[in-house]
Parts: sequence; structure tokens; C-alpha cells
Amino acid sequence: QVRLVESGGGSVQAGGSLRLSCVASRYTYTVHHWGWFRQVPGKEREGIAAIYPPGATTYYSDSVEGRFTMSQDVAKNTLYLQMNDLKPEDTAVYYCAASDQAAHLAYGASWFLAPVRYRYWGQGTQVTVSS
Repeated sequence: QVRLVESGGGSVQAGGSLRLSCVASRYTYTVHHWGWFRQVPGKEREGIAAIYPPGATTYYSDSVEGRFTMSQDVAKNTLYLQMNDLKPEDTAVYYCAASDQAAHLAYGASWFLAPVRYRYWGQGTQVTVSS
């Protein structure tokens, strides 16, 4: 199965930036699209960014649109999530995920950001934003 390892989490003050990385290995050729999610204890996992490799189309949740940017280095099998203008409400455990489910860019953000689309998950990395 696909293996995902995140890094780059940490603590930052509000208004600061962090860049998360996610290295993928094993059977990555089976992956159709990739995503970043976050979860706060007691709440459901939230899809915040996704990328559909044909054309590198990206999708974002309203909560991070304009502040976060997802990108992919195909040669390095690495995903990135650049997070700018961080807010205390961005505090969460962040996960990258991979989906082997067939997709089409016309499906839209709500489809690509649904956790149910994703089979493979990393272990998560904590991001803490203080006010």
C-alpha cells in the first residue's frame, strides 16, 4: 500500500507561516489524487486542500483559501502545504492522504475534499498557532 510520511509541523505565532511536507512511497502509481486534511480532538476530519495531478488542479476549503497553497514535486514523490497568515483556529493535527479512486476535475472541491475518497493516510503532524 502507499506509505505517507508528514513533516514540518510545529508551533508558530498568529500571522506566521509553516510548510508541511509529505513524502509518498510504494505503489504511488496507483494514486489518482492527493489531499491535506486536519483534525481537532472531538471534531470530524476536515479536508482543506487537494490536488488532481493531470494539470495539477488544486482545490481548497473556504477556511484556508487564499492562505494555504498545496503543491507537488512529482520527481521527489513529495507533497507540500505552504501555510501563510496562520490563525489560532488553524491549530490541529495535519494529515496528508492519497486516493486510488478515479476522479475528474469537474467533480469539484467538495468531492475532492471529502475524507471518504482517501484510502491511504499519513501519521499526522501537529500544528499549533498561538495568539
